[in-house]
Amino acid sequence: MKSDTMNNKHLFSSYDLLPNTWDEMYSIDSDIRSQYDIINEYLRSTSPEILFKKEELSKQLFMNQGVTFTVYNNNEGIEKIFPFDIVPRILTAFEWEKIDKGIKQRIKALNLFIKDIYHDQFIINDGIIPAELIYSCPNFLRQMKGVKVPHDIYVHIAGVDLIRNNDGEFYVLEDNLRTPSGVSYMLENREISKRIFPGVLSKNQIRPVANYPNLLYNKLKELSDQNDPNIVLLTPGIYNSAYYEHTTLARLMGIELVEGSDLVVKDHFVFMKTTNGLKRVDVIYRRVDDEFLDPLEFNASSTLGVAGIMAAYRKGNVNIVNAPGTGIADDKAIYIYVPDMIKYYLEEDPILKNIETYQLGKPDEYDHVAKHIKDMVIKKTDGSGGYGMLMGHEASDEEIKDYLENVRKNPDNFIAQPILRLSTAPCCIDGKLSPRCIDLRPFALSGKDGIDITPGGLTRVALKKGSLVVNSSQGGGSKDTWVIQ
Repeated sequence: MKSDTMNNKHLFSSYDLLPNTWDEMYSIDSDIRSQYDIINEYLRSTSPEILFKKEELSKQLFMNQGVTFTVYNNNEGIEKIFPFDIVPRILTAFEWEKIDKGIKQRIKALNLFIKDIYHDQFIINDGIIPAELIYSCPNFLRQMKGVKVPHDIYVHIAGVDLIRNNDGEFYVLEDNLRTPSGVSYMLENREISKRIFPGVLSKNQIRPVANYPNLLYNKLKELSDQNDPNIVLLTPGIYNSAYYEHTTLARLMGIELVEGSDLVVKDHFVFMKTTNGLKRVDVIYRRVDDEFLDPLEFNASSTLGVAGIMAAYRKGNVNIVNAPGTGIADDKAIYIYVPDMIKYYLEEDPILKNIETYQLGKPDEYDHVAKHIKDMVIKKTDGSGGYGMLMGHEASDEEIKDYLENVRKNPDNFIAQPILRLSTAPCCIDGKLSPRCIDLRPFALSGKDGIDITPGGLTRVALKKGSLVVNSSQGGGSKDTWVIQ
């Protein structure tokens, strides 16, 4: 990488572009992309000592705010400060416009799919999606069959994971529709950026993200016919890995944070226990998975949910966000069919592409994956957090053999995708800029007046050199995401 023109040569001295990889800051000719001029100019004119101080300040701010996540190892939860890289990821207005339109199109189709699956099932009857794929999916809830939901919206909150491949195009990695997390880190990252880059954001008209809690609150409020609905956030409790986010969102929206033991169902209505007696609950933003939501209908041993809450929901006496059963649409086996859904329900071509995906339950596709295993990543269809995957290029022959033996026991539970070249972005590592792989999770909010997407989202970073795994539980961190006005 050429750095002769840089004043801060030390900072740029080890920025070596990865082969066959799109870099967010540098073009293939080693020229700075125009959107990075603002941060490049700042970094060039800032001494390494000051940048180091800014890094330390960001860590201190995260520590003081208690911005943590929990990693579980050997059944023990370990609290960790969420790693943050001070160099933002920057998107142009043109890039963001395509992302915005593509996600709105996708969420619209997925929502229509969920409604269809729990009602008329036209998409099955017309042969677009196999019936056995739906009924064998663990996230398909028969308890939701025929249930009418307010405004026909099932997916109120979504976090769609995108990656940029080496062709410069954005691809959808997965759709997070059940209890998507990470928005609190997006909000905190922006607050930190304002502190360590004073005046830079406003001067360059970077689109704001701070309105998300207010937007979410209004989307929740419009679900109730009450003038002043009682809205609560249902958390699994302090041992959940995203508990920091639960407390943050409840505080920013000005609503009560509750656990299952704080709620009770009487006469098919949900009430919150207070010092003044029972208070009716109208809307529940739940961060508890379906399986634990109601011990009378799902996991009988669950203490995280509320007995009878599903009956109250089906009668329309309480609203639950996201609707139970939305997981049918973000199962990795269903993901393959999302482009078909878009064409079927909307009669449009997908704006954002899927990643080529193989169903290992199909013998010919399994054979293809097995032959090209070193170029593949295999995932469980209901997996998350980067766990339970096989990265073919990193695995030993013995690990591959053992994994494929496990796959053959229940191949329908696995999919495979080619290992992609995630784009890289500059990270400040040991006082120097160094490229690291990233993805992007924009957050979409659906309401009766349409879909709103916060401009930017959470950019996750694989902080380990050469790693493609961005999950915080697997050694990843995050960046602020700037969208130029």
